[in-house]
Amino acid sequence: MAVPCNVITGALGVGKSTAIRYLLQHHRPRGERWAVLVNELGAIPVDHAALSVDDNVVVADLPGGCLCCTLGAPFDQTVERLLRQERPDRLLIEPTGLGHPARVLETLREGRSAKAVDLKATITLVDPRQWRSGELADHPAWWDQIELADVLIANKADLAPSGDLAAFMGWAADLFPPKSRVEITRDGQLNPSWLDEPCDSGRSPLFPDAHESTDGGQLREPEPVTEGVWRACGRGLGQRSVGWVFAAATVFDRQRLLHTLGELRPAQRLKGVFRTGRDWLLVNADRDGIRAETCTWRADSRLEVIGNNADAEALEAALLACRREKGRV
Repeated sequence: MAVPCNVITGALGVGKSTAIRYLLQHHRPRGERWAVLVNELGAIPVDHAALSVDDNVVVADLPGGCLCCTLGAPFDQTVERLLRQERPDRLLIEPTGLGHPARVLETLREGRSAKAVDLKATITLVDPRQWRSGELADHPAWWDQIELADVLIANKADLAPSGDLAAFMGWAADLFPPKSRVEITRDGQLNPSWLDEPCDSGRSPLFPDAHESTDGGQLREPEPVTEGVWRACGRGLGQRSVGWVFAAATVFDRQRLLHTLGELRPAQRLKGVFRTGRDWLLVNADRDGIRAETCTWRADSRLEVIGNNADAEALEAALLACRREKGRV
């Protein structure tokens, strides 16, 4: 039987991973096994840690580039492997927020696993404060994330001025072809019934060649910085990325860490998981501030930063200063 599959898209920091985590924790039917394939721009995957909520969730990641560009063949192969080996009841795919979704959908329809996938609604999250601002207006891939959406969602509605939200909803209602649904949410709280809306194969991108003019991605392998710390840098789709991995024995001071990340967060996105005493902390930071919650990850501490304005050297020094002395937990 073909596996229901959804592509969940949206710009960096709009709340895609939060929405997927919400579905996994609150709306996955009891006993079902779900798989999530995450595409991250940087070389240090963090969403794997964020989404591994229990043993019935399988998370695979394809870091370092865009699914529709440099990772086209590995993407097709990974989907095939996930379906064959894990036999999930549903597959969710989260492309990088900078990526173009057209070839992702094309691969799912025509690739090696096409017959094994029951392609359902493409869901696009939008921050209603951004849709007509200069931040995204010049990004064709972002407009096509909206164009190819079957379900269009104004997320972070609690943070949007009422005028912005009303303007977005009015504009979205006039889109052609019309969306199956246009909804309002906060904190990524998706209604699970939206996943089963149909995927309209007749939707076409406005800018089908937009991704071909971008740099697909350049990464360097993680390099040791000091004992128990590795760093990896990259560039792709017009943004720089830098990430760190810290040995599992590394313990961070919680308050100092949150203060540091809050002060030094980049313009685009910061996401990490850290061991802080007996707890492990999942941390997200964007234009709306820093958010932290406990998680089940227990492997190592790691951080990924995306943004051309991020001061990597200053952030690295500040992170190293947040470590507790050995022996203190």
